[in-house]
Amino acid sequence: MEVKTKGLRLVDILTTIVIAIVFGVIYKLWGPLYSAVGAVGFHLDQFIYGMWFIASSLAYLLIRKPGVALLAEIAASSGELIMGSQWGLEVLIYGVVQGLLAELVFAAFRYRRFDTFVVSLGAVGATIGSLIMDFYKGYIEALAPWNMALFLLARFIGAILISGVLAVSLAKALEKTGVTQMWRPASKDDYDALNR
Repeated sequence: MEVKTKGLRLVDILTTIVIAIVFGVIYKLWGPLYSAVGAVGFHLDQFIYGMWFIASSLAYLLIRKPGVALLAEIAASSGELIMGSQWGLEVLIYGVVQGLLAELVFAAFRYRRFDTFVVSLGAVGATIGSLIMDFYKGYIEALAPWNMALFLLARFIGAILISGVLAVSLAKALEKTGVTQMWRPASKDDYDALNR
């Protein structure tokens, strides 16, 4: 299935920003939950880390145009920053890197596939972006090899489940309500592509 890539219209940008605002609030609320789960240990917090990538996945599934994944992630992280993120300006930098790597994955498929596999790969790309930032901060490499493996495995699994599988489920639910008809008429091919 081919997607029209004529560029972003105002309605595309506004829809992406609305998605980003919703997830900016969720990201802000997710921070304390992430910290609380992290206090338990065993890298359980890494299983829920993938929530910070979902704006890019959902925007890509709903708008289906180049640039929306990056725009959504930057806007969502900006919203989290404006609301007083516990991590400060760092969240915006993470948002840029994570959104960029997710966007590169979608670009590799020429913005033509909207299935769970591709969106999960986008989540993997965003995860790699987050890990680049984490290594830059200098705290991950201190982990013992077995502990590092557990950390990485938990983050990748969580990202795939939340920003891959959950994002596709949310997109399907929104498609079924007809709310996406406002900016993108759904054809049978669009619906079939989403349900692969």
